Amino acid sequence: MAGDAGIPRLDLLKALGDNTRYAIYLELARAPKPLATADIADSLGLHPNTVRPHLERMREVGLLEVSAEVRTAVGRPQNLYALSDGAPSLGLEPPTFPMLARMLVRLAEATGATADDAADVGREQGDLDARLYTNAASCLEALVDRLDQLGFDPAVDGSEEGETAVIAFAHCPFRELAEAHPDLVCSLHRGMVEGFVETMGDAEVDDFHPLVHRQPCQVSISSR
Repeated sequence: MAGDAGIPRLDLLKALGDNTRYAIYLELARAPKPLATADIADSLGLHPNTVRPHLERMREVGLLEVSAEVRTAVGRPQNLYALSDGAPSLGLEPPTFPMLARMLVRLAEATGATADDAADVGREQGDLDARLYTNAASCLEALVDRLDQLGFDPAVDGSEEGETAVIAFAHCPFRELAEAHPDLVCSLHRGMVEGFVETMGDAEVDDFHPLVHRQPCQVSISSR
C-alpha cells in the first residue's frame, strides 16, 4: 500500500517516525515558502549539522523537493527545501484555500474581469498593507518585509539610496494559478506592489516583469 504521495507506506512511516524529522516536516508544512537548512535549524533550536542528514533522508524517500536559492549577490546559493507536490499535508494546509482561489479566478474570468480590474483590486490591497508600515525606514524595507510574509521569498539587488532596486520573487505562492491565468493573477500581484509603493510615498515602480516574461518574476523600484 502506498502513502499519499505514492511513497511506499513503510518508507513514509520510517521517515516520519523520527521525532526530529517529524518536527522538520511540520515546520516545512506550515512555511509559506521553501526554507534553507539554517532557517529550519533556527526555528527548531538545532544545529544545522543535525538537520542536514534528516533533510537528506526525507528527500531520498520523496517527501521533499530541493531547489537552489536565487541570489543576486556573490556567493554560493543555499539549498531550499519544501514538501514535494504529492507529500501528505497531515491536515495542516486547509484544502479549501487553494480550491477557493481557483473558483474565484474562474468566476472572475466568467464575469469578464480584465487584467486592469485585477490590478485595481491589487492596488487596494497594497494600499491597506502599506498602512501597517508607517514606521518603516523605507518603502523598500517595508515592501520586502511584506512580500516575505506573503511567501514570495524576495531577493534584493541594489538597495543604496538613489539607486534602482530590483526585487526578484524566488518563490510564487500562486505559481500554478499564475501559469494558468497570468493576466488575472500576475496583474493582482502587480497591483499589490504598485498600491503598496504608492502609499508608502518615497519610491515608485519602474517596471514589473510577471512570471510569463521572466522567471523568477521581479519588480524594479527607485527612490523619489
